[in-house]
Order: sequence, then C-alpha cells, then structure tokens
Amino acid sequence: MICASCLALAKRIEPPFCRRCSLPFDGQLDDQIECGYCKDLKFHFLRAIAACRSEGLVRDCIHRFKYKRELYYLPHLVDLVVAAGKARVDWQAVNAIVPVPLHPVKQRDREFNQAELLARQLSRQFGKPIIANGVRRIKETPTQTKLDATARRANLRGAFAPGRGCVAGLKLVLVDDVFTTGATLDSCANLLIKQGAAAVTALTVARGI
Repeated sequence: MICASCLALAKRIEPPFCRRCSLPFDGQLDDQIECGYCKDLKFHFLRAIAACRSEGLVRDCIHRFKYKRELYYLPHLVDLVVAAGKARVDWQAVNAIVPVPLHPVKQRDREFNQAELLARQLSRQFGKPIIANGVRRIKETPTQTKLDATARRANLRGAFAPGRGCVAGLKLVLVDDVFTTGATLDSCANLLIKQGAAAVTALTVARGI
C-alpha cells in the first residue's frame, strides 16, 4: 500500500535513545542514558522498545489501521516492529508474547485487537507462543488520546485484571501499537509480574514524542 520512497520517511528510532522507554535524543550521546521522564517513574517492565517515532507516516498508518479498519496497513506496521524486535530483543530468552487486551465492548465494536494482530505476526516470525489471556481488560475507559501522563494513569486505575493464562516463571514480551506515557503497558506489566512472570519487556510499533 505504501511505496518504498514513502516508507523511507518513517522515522525509525536509532541510538541515542532512553534505555528504558526508547525516547530518542538528538546529538552524539551514549545510548545507555535514561531520560528525565523515566527517572521519576518505576516501571514494572524492564524496558520499552519502539520501532519508530509516532509522527507523520507512521502515526497516520496506525490511526487508519486502528480507527478506520484499513487493515491493509498491518503488513507495513509488522515490518517495522519485527525489525525493531530483531535488533533489540533477545528472543532466545523469551518464553511467550502477550498482547495488551481491549475491553470486550471496544473489541466487539472494532472487530479486532490491534495488539493481538501484531502479536500473531511476531509469534510467526520468532516462533514464540502467544498468551492472549495473560491480562484482561475489565473496565471500559475513555480514550487516552488527549490525556497527560497523570490523567492516563488515573484513567487506567482498575482497568485491568489477571487473566487465565499461566505466566508464572516466564519471560514475556508485551505488545501494543504505541507507547505514549507507558501507563497502559506498565499497568499490564504490573499484573503479569504479580502473577509470577519472571520479566516483561514491552515492544511497540511507535513511541509518542
């Protein structure tokens, strides 16, 4: 759907970037630095890996895929997240993949969960099973699009619950489409750790800037 010259406009996240949340930095810096945002937070995932900046072509593809059901953009998004996964995830140390869940009402309206579609492709690429019910979304929350970090965390309070999938002792990759403040990914990672997961790494197509 997108020609090679336009795909080249996708702003992939390359070093230097925050080692915890993938926030990119300008200039020549050590890629093991930690940004000011992460220093004030205690995430439950080890780190969040993102393929691209959430702007321009990438953001448009995600929005058209997710909100307008233009599913033919999925292969492009998969290519981006697979490339980031190959470069920055040690898949030999990963036991399973967990997609961030949607509330059943929202999934029924949308007819698909974008995180699960991405997780399926990652599973095929890297040969790791999916635990689709590792976490459940039990509270239908308003959209987080226009909320700041504090409001997003408040909005998600009580939104998730433990799933029926066994995650005890497993090293997991938690998948979603976009990392903005990390509130959704952190809420899910917190529950997975409480259920006995050994470690959680987040992986997304895009990182909000």
